[in-house]
Amino acid sequence: MNALMLASDITRRPVVTLGGEAVAQVKDVVFDGRAGRVSGFTLSGRGLFSGPLRQALPWEAVTSLGPHAVMIHDDTALKPRDEVADPAEAAHGNVLGARVLTDTGTNLGHITDVVIEVTATQALVAGYEITPAKASGHHRQTVFIPLARTIAVSGEALVVPAAAAEFMADDLSALEKAIPEFRNRMSGKEA
Repeated sequence: MNALMLASDITRRPVVTLGGEAVAQVKDVVFDGRAGRVSGFTLSGRGLFSGPLRQALPWEAVTSLGPHAVMIHDDTALKPRDEVADPAEAAHGNVLGARVLTDTGTNLGHITDVVIEVTATQALVAGYEITPAKASGHHRQTVFIPLARTIAVSGEALVVPAAAAEFMADDLSALEKAIPEFRNRMSGKEA
């Protein structure tokens, strides 16, 4: 398993060159919903009164994504914002607040954050942090649910296999353990 992190934890991280120069900070994480992966980041300037930048950072230009910074080779990695975050696609990619329903119609809750699995070459959507529905039996404020590779998403709901409810976890470390089991179960059903 690779590192898991929340998309919200990546925002406001500095973008730093290998030479040590802080060139920006992450404003938003941009997702490619069809591929289920991070395609890049929109950026803002560094400092309290800095606003959004016209440049963005494509995932392919990220050298590493660590707990404290996003590393790039140099500032030539930054591209025009429209090349990384297409405004028309971005409007359809926001899942925060959407309901999570199983394919059997059970309401599991509402999405509050996206869980990202960072590998050596990509950052994949691995699951979601959700506020559980009262009927789910979870009494925590938030829980984590693994993501199947093939899902349905509308403007209002994310549909997951009913088996996903069995793998709901109370924290990221428990989700990290549940993801391989969930993926094995799902691959067994698809075979």
